[in-house]
Amino acid sequence: MRGYDFDRQRPIDNYIVDFYCKDLQLAIEIDGESHIGNEKYDHERQKKLESLGVRFLRFDDEVVRYDLDGVVKAIEKWIDENS
Repeated sequence: MRGYDFDRQRPIDNYIVDFYCKDLQLAIEIDGESHIGNEKYDHERQKKLESLGVRFLRFDDEVVRYDLDGVVKAIEKWIDENS
């Protein structure tokens, strides 16, 4: 996307993020049912990874499922503003 490579299911420290671009230090997380009830863990995990310089974009899986074009545009906008 925009010339950047994203890896799927990328391990970082003791965690795995859904998608990761090393050049942008950007993790993209898709929050679905597995995240329900795990909000505290997700927050602590994100905080730890952010302390390592990782930046995050999070999307609800329903939004990904029903508005993929909007998700892609949001990611492209983030890249344009942060690269």
